[in-house]
Amino acid sequence: MANVDVFGVPHSYDLTPARPGPTLVFLHGWLLSRCYWQPVIDQLQPRYQCLAYDLRGFGQSNQLGAADPERSGVRVNPSSGHAQPAMGADSGPYGLAAYAQDVLRLLQTLGIQRPWLVGHSLGGSIALWAAHLAPDQIAGVIGVNAGGGIYWQQGFERFRQAGQQIVRFRPRWLAQVPLLELGFTRMMVQQTLSRGIGRQRLLDLLAADPGAAGGALLDSTTEAEVHCLPQIVAGLSQPLFMVAGGSDRVMEPKFVRYLASFHWLVRQGIDNVYELPDCGHMAMAEHPVALAKTLEAWVQRFPQGIAAEESGGVEAHDLGEAEARLGAEAER
Repeated sequence: MANVDVFGVPHSYDLTPARPGPTLVFLHGWLLSRCYWQPVIDQLQPRYQCLAYDLRGFGQSNQLGAADPERSGVRVNPSSGHAQPAMGADSGPYGLAAYAQDVLRLLQTLGIQRPWLVGHSLGGSIALWAAHLAPDQIAGVIGVNAGGGIYWQQGFERFRQAGQQIVRFRPRWLAQVPLLELGFTRMMVQQTLSRGIGRQRLLDLLAADPGAAGGALLDSTTEAEVHCLPQIVAGLSQPLFMVAGGSDRVMEPKFVRYLASFHWLVRQGIDNVYELPDCGHMAMAEHPVALAKTLEAWVQRFPQGIAAEESGGVEAHDLGEAEARLGAEAER
């Protein structure tokens, strides 16, 4: 483990030796840490340099300290040519754009050029934003158990309320409750995880900075932020692939496919979604070998990323019709 300063906050990371292929950068989800990527990295590091780090406020990057003045007023890179979709998004310190800026600063500090970003759940949305902000610096994006772009008010309100309760009630003595980690081996997954991973999930829950945990939850789930995602995907010039868990009840496959459908690969007749059978919301822990093989196949297809000749936009009525249909399905 090493640490690097990113906008005044120490970020913990692991970086494997350089390889001939592109670097793969792994971003974890909400209330998690970089640890869960290790089984996948073990499969890939003989052929690819791999970087995994803890997001600001999570894992071992939870010593936030004073805010860096550079953090305020995050803006879309004008050179991306796609500033408009981000106009309604949250520009606060825990919004997706701010975390994407962290990614880009980290890559710059470590001297990593044109990597592929692999993001789980919340990390997948952050990866999309980073690719949007810096299209010349990111070769491609792979989302794992990530998707969305549909704002279902009732569902999101319940999710936010439940998440806030989790963030508020995290006494340290929970780490000493016998067998509590066993519950985390089954939570949100189809394949029961090892007891060690269950323990790590409990520790990561307790370690998260309250401001970051609550802020990332609320800022990433506003209606404006959610509706930005399809527009960002539609404007991406880099390849985008997504992995869905066939039994994922947090991010169901239909919502993964919905977001992926706005990408130019789909308009070229290429299926950019792979559904892992018997998999819940933590593909990297449930099926690390199968996931690693899928990631490698996609990266080999576009090793340096291939820009689309023309990134199409997304019409508001297209979003509205699809959102209404999937929202009605969710209510049922």
